[in-house]
Amino acid sequence: TVNLATVKPIFLLAFFLKFTDWAAMRKLWIAAILIPASVILIHNWLLWKSYVFDAEEVAGVARRALKNGLRGRETFNTIETELRQKYKGHILPSHQTEWLFVNCGGWMGAMKVLHASLTEYVMLFGTAVPTSGHSGRYWANISDTLLGGTFQRWIEGTTESRNFSIGETIYHDLGEVTMISWTSDTWMLEYGRGFIPSTLPFALADTVFSTTDFLNLAKIMRIYSIGIWQEFRTTIGSFF
Repeated sequence: TVNLATVKPIFLLAFFLKFTDWAAMRKLWIAAILIPASVILIHNWLLWKSYVFDAEEVAGVARRALKNGLRGRETFNTIETELRQKYKGHILPSHQTEWLFVNCGGWMGAMKVLHASLTEYVMLFGTAVPTSGHSGRYWANISDTLLGGTFQRWIEGTTESRNFSIGETIYHDLGEVTMISWTSDTWMLEYGRGFIPSTLPFALADTVFSTTDFLNLAKIMRIYSIGIWQEFRTTIGSFF
């Protein structure tokens, strides 16, 4: 008699060997090795590399502008001037910066990128009208120092929200996700540190699949490319 318990595994193995696409399987195995290895390498690089900016120093620039009695949009010129003096060569020239709309997670705001690289960014950010939505979950640490308006945040896993007022700094830690809400004329100075390219899918998805404002998308990518190129030139120049 035939032992069916033995025949069935043999039949399945023969079927697998006959119909498996080994070229595709090889690509899957390569991807299964390369992707985790890349994540580990980038993570360790982020831990050990040196950075241009510091979250507390950037927040300090915002607070000094507020101490002068300025609020909201009144602080922008003062902040940009101090950042250019403090971080020479790392802040984009004024003629290369502009206010751009950004749509993410259901909310809409405007940003003015002052610095952009693979591991850091600094921007003025805010909204002239009330808006709210998903914060995004990032491979980066982000801090926002409030210059005007109100910032409300509801953290995942909790049942209460918190309101932040002018002068406070809100920290969005790596991997954290929240619901966010801003009132009219809410503005802030934002600093991000981490693997910044990983934030782009969330930052651009609404523009690509919802608003389809590809002109704005091109402007955002242009500014980011200019920032990376400037940082590369500044870094190379520091060795000579």
